[in-house]
Amino acid sequence: MADVLIYAENLHTPELRHEVPVPAPDPFLYVEKNGTKHVVITSFEVDRMKEVGLEAHPLEAFGWDDLVGKGPRDEQLLKLIVQAVQGLDVKEAIVPHTFPLELADQLRAKGIEITPDRAFFSKRRRAKNDAEIAGIRKAQRGTEAAMDTARDLFRRAEESNGGLTVDGEALTVELLKARIADVFNAHGLVSDEMIVAHGAQTAVGHDFGSGSFAANEPIVLDLFPRDRESGCYADMTRTFVIGEAPEKLVEFHRLVKEALDVSLAAVKPGADGREVFQQVCDVFHDAGYPTQLTKQPGEVLDRGFYHGLGHGVGLEVHEAPSLSRDPSTLAVGDVITLEPGLYEPGFGGCRLEDLVLITEDGAENLTQYPYDLKP
Repeated sequence: MADVLIYAENLHTPELRHEVPVPAPDPFLYVEKNGTKHVVITSFEVDRMKEVGLEAHPLEAFGWDDLVGKGPRDEQLLKLIVQAVQGLDVKEAIVPHTFPLELADQLRAKGIEITPDRAFFSKRRRAKNDAEIAGIRKAQRGTEAAMDTARDLFRRAEESNGGLTVDGEALTVELLKARIADVFNAHGLVSDEMIVAHGAQTAVGHDFGSGSFAANEPIVLDLFPRDRESGCYADMTRTFVIGEAPEKLVEFHRLVKEALDVSLAAVKPGADGREVFQQVCDVFHDAGYPTQLTKQPGEVLDRGFYHGLGHGVGLEVHEAPSLSRDPSTLAVGDVITLEPGLYEPGFGGCRLEDLVLITEDGAENLTQYPYDLKP
């Protein structure tokens, strides 16, 4: 059987973070051989790696002192990594699809067979370990706390000069994002971005939102922070309105909640992701709305249910499996989103999203939050 090689930093490399739970900001070598997990890393990281059961080797063990200072550091470090792979007697190895091409070329020049295998690493990460599930739960609780902060601002908002104010300050997307970021930070979470969209912006799936909120318009909050400690994400969406909800938004919300309930009842080990997607599409078809399963080949939908139902969540916010037109089979340990939505350009949209763990008995909804339009 081929060995496993990864060379990367593991703050943003899910294939490596899954194998090495200790965050390290600089690239290091991971070698899996005969069931033993090795890392080759700077000496001051060795003890941290040993604490989690890894065979940790300092760079000096493979000749770093003979290389350092004899050329550009990056070039010398590449030579060191090649020497380490040879020293650990690796002849052929499976690597992630993101494996550095420069390093792969140098290893192949030494006769070492390198094979990228995206599916191999994806399959490894689908069944979440206990630490990852704990990190996802933690991130989800922090996300719900952030939603509470948003709802509190929405409840206290007052109409003023055609806009909304809270505590005498204009209620804007920028203000709300700042408050949400504060909550994330207090819960040990980080977020590069978030969707806080309003009005016609909510009809565009990934419009991050901007400007001032107004009364009686749809507001979509899609939050997907990452837990600093575990590196794992949560993902959750709710739709609100401050004031009176338009009849169209009320209908959208009713149908989207029905679709979410249908999908929650259908997901379990062995369930076909495309079939679950089909069941959700049927809810919208029956109500007269287009979906990806009714559109013509080549047609680009900008209304109705124009996206897939869900995706895996873990060390990436979007990972396998997919609940869409693509084939997939759900398995124990999957953490997935279920996020049906309805949209109309110029008006806006509605999306509800829960985070679900596939268990041996069926599924556990990790999201513990109401669905009400009124905050």
